[in-house]
Amino acid sequence: MPAPSSKDLPDLWIRRFRPLPEAEVRLLCFPHAGGSASYYHAFAHSPALTPTAEILAVQYPGRQDRRREPLIDSILDLADHVTAALAPYLDRPLALFGHSMGAALAFEVARRLPAPEQLFVSGRRAPSRFHPGTVHLLDDPGLAAELRRAGGTNPLFLDDEELLADILPVVRNDYRATETYRWTPSPPLRCPVTALVGDSDPQAPRDDVAAWRQHTTGPFDLRVLPGGHFYLDNRRHEVTDIVVKALTRSEAVRGSGR
Repeated sequence: MPAPSSKDLPDLWIRRFRPLPEAEVRLLCFPHAGGSASYYHAFAHSPALTPTAEILAVQYPGRQDRRREPLIDSILDLADHVTAALAPYLDRPLALFGHSMGAALAFEVARRLPAPEQLFVSGRRAPSRFHPGTVHLLDDPGLAAELRRAGGTNPLFLDDEELLADILPVVRNDYRATETYRWTPSPPLRCPVTALVGDSDPQAPRDDVAAWRQHTTGPFDLRVLPGGHFYLDNRRHEVTDIVVKALTRSEAVRGSGR
């Protein structure tokens, strides 16, 4: 792919909803397939989370204010662009949180960073547990049906033909990115990894999520919460509590010099 260019400005790729200069750590959040940075707006205004972390979110091309930009259908290419845009934000420890497609992308960005603080992966099989997917090959009615089944998309959007026509190309692109992504074996991360999953998520079986343990030499924690693939929509308080506790532990270890 071409090297990231001058278009990779931080305010293009990275959204900073609420500056918190006093926060010890930044948490960079990666949306799911078809998602946008605004999915994490609630995180940025969480009373539990914001004293600990300043929330950043990745805005992928092709949606909202970037809707006229060409889509990128490669996790590796996206990771290169996001990493290039992060330069101004590396003056503080940086943790990463990704859901579904965002988890794979967060992992690839973590691999490109010198010392990520922590990686949170949600609703995603470990990279070493490849499972072929063909959702991106479905026709439009089939893809729309998959969105209804998986949840995470406002049903009003799916019932509006004009909105649906705008959504489907973006979703298809993102499914292509995640379903064609292949992990290249390499040394594991050193940072702590926390894996989260819904107990009835058909896309991320518990054993496959537990396999994230193989991808770090640091501490690993598996947290299973009630719900399906978008369990976090109804469990944000539990999720933010898990994140805060994990980041607090990391900060304590960092402060001890270990």
